Amino acid sequence: MLAHWTQDDLLVNGVRLHYYRTGHGDKRPMVLIHGFSDNGLCWTPVARALEADYDVIMPDMRGHGLSARVQPGEAVDMAADVAELIRTLGLSRPIVGGHSMGAAVAYQLTVRFPELVSALFLEDPGWWLTRPAPPPPDENPIAKWVKSLSTQTLEELLVQYRKDHPTWPEELLQPMCESKKQLDPMIFDVVSAGMHSEEWSWRTTLQNVTQPILLFTGNPELGGIVTPEVVAKVRELNPGVTIVTIPDVGHLIRFDKYPAFMEALWAFLKQLPA
Repeated sequence: MLAHWTQDDLLVNGVRLHYYRTGHGDKRPMVLIHGFSDNGLCWTPVARALEADYDVIMPDMRGHGLSARVQPGEAVDMAADVAELIRTLGLSRPIVGGHSMGAAVAYQLTVRFPELVSALFLEDPGWWLTRPAPPPPDENPIAKWVKSLSTQTLEELLVQYRKDHPTWPEELLQPMCESKKQLDPMIFDVVSAGMHSEEWSWRTTLQNVTQPILLFTGNPELGGIVTPEVVAKVRELNPGVTIVTIPDVGHLIRFDKYPAFMEALWAFLKQLPA
């Protein structure tokens, strides 16, 4: 975390939510929601680029980072958690962005609490035309990966991530690997169930969203989730959505193609009403 940023805990919906913040309430607010297994500081390069113009708030979602662990049988509503964070901090209709799981949370926040959000950007959300059935737990590669994290040290993860992602800056590698050691394995089942639930469907709600939306997509052949067929359906449902496809990248769009991501994000932000 940069030395001049702050961090704190909030009690939201009866649980502790940790967050990081670049400002002090004197600039336009922006809330950034991380993907599964990440934490708020995984937005560090983006937040550093934006902090001169925006007050950027980066929460650790439940079961992630330094936020509350998940208890067996506990109901988890991440969109409601972010809504309560916005209210508690007194943020005036922030711009909200999210990646993957965080994009789904940001979208649900906008649909369910539209009065709290002024604009929205989504980085490769889990949007499908036909929702895939979840694989059996003992065959799910992500579940196996989550379990394996406890057997690896932070240094081992850093060595592997540096090898796999040689272009990533250290300010991203460090929080990315730390987030893996902070992950609560209990949250996997919660997130998996949500991603495969019709409650998270965008196909029945997108036409009703009036806020400006920027949708980032990558290449499905490289691991991107949003397909050209989904893009076509998005355009049909809500022609006002701005769609930016970044070539030669999969699901980790801003991580692997940071300059292209930021160029598109700045263009979107600059055309928003003040």
